[in-house]
Amino acid sequence: MLVAVAAFTLAAVLIVLLPGPDTLVVVRGIMRGGRRQGLVTALGNLCGLAVWVAAAALGLAALLRASEVGYEVLRVVGAAYLVWLGVQAWRTRGRTEQAHGRGGVLGTGYLAGLLTNLLNPKVGVFFVTFLPGFVPRGYPVGATSLLFGAIFVVLTALYWVVLLGVAAKVTAWMSTPRVRRRLDALTAAILVGFGVRLVTES
Repeated sequence: MLVAVAAFTLAAVLIVLLPGPDTLVVVRGIMRGGRRQGLVTALGNLCGLAVWVAAAALGLAALLRASEVGYEVLRVVGAAYLVWLGVQAWRTRGRTEQAHGRGGVLGTGYLAGLLTNLLNPKVGVFFVTFLPGFVPRGYPVGATSLLFGAIFVVLTALYWVVLLGVAAKVTAWMSTPRVRRRLDALTAAILVGFGVRLVTES
């Protein structure tokens, strides 16, 4: 069991470090409202991960994988949400949350982190296929998957702590209007790209 935990932890560290929509949304939160905004966005992301972990442990994510219609619906909704976030980032490029409001209920903060994670069906499929692969023979799949999922959530939380820890150093640089506009435009392009990729991949 210790070997399985060590192997899973190593693999999980590599996966957590890969940038994706979640990282981009948290960074956008930092750009918009500083460390506090990034923190609540990261908390939303962690709650989304916890929901997927619980679903995988209970077998609900397996149902999503087996249901072609359910997967396609969630994929289209998730892609539309990422594209919408990208459009919002483009429309408000160069602005700050303090000067221009919160940018919509779903566009920033906790709900942005939560929905970006929950509306990505690949996260659920990832957990239902990835976690059981590390379960040693003879151990209960559900309980062990829950343990591995908890490890993944903790590693992700540590990643957010490190990212938020260096936020103060990069916030001043990102607050320059010219740099902020370019970063917002880049963020918009990448978010839209993630959305298009999500809806077009089989």
